[in-house]
Order: sequence, then C-alpha cells, then structure tokens
Amino acid sequence: MTSKLGARICDLLGIEYPVIGAGMGNVSGPQLAAAISNAGGLGVLGLTFLEPEQIRDWIKMTRDLTDKPFGADLLIPGGVVDDKAGVPAEQAAFVDKIKKELNIHPAQKGAWSGGSFNLNESHVRRQFEVILEEDVPVYCSGLGSPDWVVSGAREKKMKVISLIGNVKSAIQVAERGTDIIVAQGTEAGGHTGRVGTMALVPQVVDAVSPIPVLAAGGIGDGRGLAASLALGADGVWVGTRFVATKEAVIDCIGIGGFWPASKESIEYYKQQITKASEDDTMTSKVFTGKPLRTISNKLSVAWAKSGIPTLPMPLQSMAITDLMEGMISAKIFDHMVLPAGQITGMIKELKSVKEIIDEMMETAAAILK
Repeated sequence: MTSKLGARICDLLGIEYPVIGAGMGNVSGPQLAAAISNAGGLGVLGLTFLEPEQIRDWIKMTRDLTDKPFGADLLIPGGVVDDKAGVPAEQAAFVDKIKKELNIHPAQKGAWSGGSFNLNESHVRRQFEVILEEDVPVYCSGLGSPDWVVSGAREKKMKVISLIGNVKSAIQVAERGTDIIVAQGTEAGGHTGRVGTMALVPQVVDAVSPIPVLAAGGIGDGRGLAASLALGADGVWVGTRFVATKEAVIDCIGIGGFWPASKESIEYYKQQITKASEDDTMTSKVFTGKPLRTISNKLSVAWAKSGIPTLPMPLQSMAITDLMEGMISAKIFDHMVLPAGQITGMIKELKSVKEIIDEMMETAAAILK
C-alpha cells in the first residue's frame, strides 16, 4: 500500500513518495534537496537570496548528487520595496544600539560572499531565467506565482507549485494555472499565515478541485501524512523536520538566508529544534519584514519591546544583516533567526532524510490500512 499513497502527486512529479521538501529561503541547499529526492520524495532548492550564477551553481551541484527530479524555489512577494530606498534612521539607530549592547564591532562582520536583497521584478526575472535555462522540472513559489512565471514555466513544460495561506490566495493561483497548491497552516516555520492546517487544507481542497493540494504546517511524521491524505490532500510539504537531519548542511542560516552560516551556528540551529517544545516558537517581522515563525529569540523580543516598527521586505533584512553576521562571528546565537514550526516538540533527535521518509511512509500506510 505504501507505493500507492499519494499516487496522483507522485505520477505528476515523477517521484516515488508524496513528500516534498520545502525550499526555506536558502536553507535547503544541494545536499538536502538531493537527499530528499534520492529517498523517493521531491527535494527543492531554496534559491531566493542567491545571485543568478550562484543559482546555476547550486542546480549543477544538485545534479551531481542525484539523478532524480528536484525543484527550485523563489520568493516573489507582491508590494516589495526596492532596496535602493535604504534603511531609515530610526531602525538603523536601534540596530546600532543592539550592536553596542552585544559588543559587536564592524571588524566582526562575517565573510559574506554574495547574495541579494533586491527582490524587485527585474532581479527575480533574471533568477527565474536561470531556472528555465537549466531545465529544472519543478518550480515552487513561496509567496506568489505571477502570470509571467506560470507562462514561462509552461513553455518549458515545468510543473508549478504555489504556496498559499488562505482560500482566497488558493483561488488566485489556481486561476493563474498553477499545477499544485500547497495549503500551509500557521503552525509552519518560516513565512506563515494565520489559519491552522486542519482548518485550511479541506477548505482549499474544496475550493480548487481538481488541482492537487499538498498540506503543510505541523507535519513531520507518518501521522501527519495520513491526516493530510484524510483531509483530501495528495501529499505533504515538509520543512522543519528536514532541517533537523544529518544531511542538512545549511549554506545560509534563515529564511532571509543571506548572512553566512558557520559550523557552530548550524549545529546550534539543529540542537535548538530538537530541544524546543511546541510552545517555543514565535512569529515576528524582525528578520524579513513579513510574519516569520522562528525559535523564540532575544532580538525579536527586544525589537517588539522597543515599539519601533519593522520595515517592508527587503529593507528589514538589510537593516539587520551586519548585526546577524556579527552575531555569527561572535557566536551570539540566542539572538539569531532560526526558522522552525510548532512541530519542534515532536523532533527529539537528528535522523537521516531516508530514515524520516521511510518511517513516514510506513506509519502512514499502517494507519490508513
């Protein structure tokens, strides 16, 4: 029965199991994406904060690690402020205050080697062109799928997956011609909405049928997969559970993943996920300018207490980049952005991706049988 679970989504994507890994900004790099694909699911590269040629490099690295299908993910939010606007004085002053309190100096800035804060349309189009040129079979959009994305993918016969957080958005992406819709509940890590997974999934299924739906948010084992299928979804979109794996070599920490990770910060991230309870996450706009669920951290708490408004995306990320790089260099990890969902309370140890997917499929099959 295991091989029959989620047969429609598996046939559509050319995979064995209906388990798709989230791109998570830049958290899902070539190693993790390839491991998920090799284990029978669909790995997805998080490419948002990479320059076009870096995107090409990551795609080639992934192909060196797997001959299975994989996807590419970009965030294309609407209403983004161009980064040329600069960071206003009030927010810049507050960041400088935090730097002084933590004794972070310019000399401690990390060795960031590239990346982009600019999410205006011209830049995103250049990123997307590389994905088209490299013939990636699946394109995933975290915050929207404009008409030009869908039409470009159609010309290349790519499948398009769109992530949404409410029924209204699901209908909008369905009308644009997306192939698969991810209904993500508020329990999810990273950018997230306000509606819970249990309530959201069946409503989206009803609203967009016959388009396949993936459930996301609070899913990390076979029970979550079985429940998702029972709600009418064709499979699951999984993020946090795959961060806490042996293969997750996180090239850039965080959804706003443009500051460099270190070996120590990566291990800290994974440890915090395995130590956290379901109540140890919070949502904040401090890191990207949009609501982001992370492990509770001191920077978000301090910003909220200050009463200073956060900035639109990507200005908020620009405001804190030097601070984040400095904290990684100084090993001040309790202030860092660590995207994670409420599933953290179920994750007690690091496992391999294959172990997770095999256990997920076996448990789901046993429940549904």
